[in-house]
Amino acid sequence: MNDLLPEQSPVWRYVEHTVQRCLQCYGYREIRFPLLESTELFKRSIGEVTDIVEKEMYTWADRNGDSVTLRPEGTAGCVRAALQNGLLRNQVQRFWYSGPMFRYERPQKGRLRQFHQIGAEVFGLEGPDIDAEMLVMTARLWRDLGLDRHVRLQLNSLGTAEARAGYREALVDYLSAHRQALDEDSQRRLDSNPLRILDSKNEGTQALLADAPNLMDFLDEASRAHFDQLCHLLEQAGVEFEINPHLVRGLDYYGKTVFEWVTDALGAQGTVCAGGRYDGLVAHLGGAPTPAVGFGMGEERLVLLLDAVGSVPDSVGRILDAYMVVAAGQESVALTCSETLRELCPGLRLQNHCGGGSFKSQLKKADRSGAEVALIIGDSEAAAGTLTVKYLRRDEQQTLPVADAATLINQLLAVV
Repeated sequence: MNDLLPEQSPVWRYVEHTVQRCLQCYGYREIRFPLLESTELFKRSIGEVTDIVEKEMYTWADRNGDSVTLRPEGTAGCVRAALQNGLLRNQVQRFWYSGPMFRYERPQKGRLRQFHQIGAEVFGLEGPDIDAEMLVMTARLWRDLGLDRHVRLQLNSLGTAEARAGYREALVDYLSAHRQALDEDSQRRLDSNPLRILDSKNEGTQALLADAPNLMDFLDEASRAHFDQLCHLLEQAGVEFEINPHLVRGLDYYGKTVFEWVTDALGAQGTVCAGGRYDGLVAHLGGAPTPAVGFGMGEERLVLLLDAVGSVPDSVGRILDAYMVVAAGQESVALTCSETLRELCPGLRLQNHCGGGSFKSQLKKADRSGAEVALIIGDSEAAAGTLTVKYLRRDEQQTLPVADAATLINQLLAVV
């Protein structure tokens, strides 16, 4: 569980603002729900034989003896909140959320025990058009972040529960004949959750799976039509994708469409955004049958990717636009002037120098602050009601009335 230091937080704000702006452009509204939920919620939604529930949840009994868990993912809590507040019956909803999630897993690059996730969920729409729009939206997000050349989309369909049951039987029959060649995790999953073997990273297991039954061959007619139409819509929208028959996702609630946006820019292939359909989850948690689709993306992984490919804009790390340098005895004038500038220059990031010191030492601090300009109030400026604007990145300065200085600063902000 890491601290996020002031030097790192600007990139996080940039990612969060860009994602939120993109989601809001498609009609998504923010929902917030607690970090702590009943353990039973995650057992029922995620599945008791998934790795998350078996090994990775922070779970304990509270003072009443009730089992509670820090949320390991967002979808279950979002469904619970929507059900509890009557937001789903005969309604279409588009929600987004963000915040920390918790999994007690072995830390690795881009994965921490407290990690941060941005998610989006849509309820009440069952056609492939909303699946397609969600993927078009994420494709736009990658363009907005400058990541579109560094990620690729993988798709699969899990079909209905009945289709998966038939496929599971065929897969178990095939893998049981090769049990000793499977890695240890896959041998355990063969008895508990065999579809997760498809996602194994073990090379030997992947080699065996090359000749395994194909899930696509077991799809029911409706699921196949749904998937075919989704692929057609993406092709028409110009979104490139590849079909990955081994893509299953790690949570029990998924059915029909599943997808992952993956990258090779962080070394081994990594997932930066993943999701799919979970049409049965709302009814499973006590609501009326409600189609649903959603995704989650890890902020740590996105920040790492932006850094790795050099897509963070230069302006993101800049904290200040201006630094106020003030002569001894003119502090009250500087304070009043600063407030006037904040009124006249919306969004201006201005820091007043406090603690005294010579002009030379103050200008050094102004330069180190990263600000574009130093705003100087000496005795002559205070007497005349003016302000000297000194450019810190080039040898130039201007002395102007405060109102004219505000106009100049607004022009500088527009350029930046």
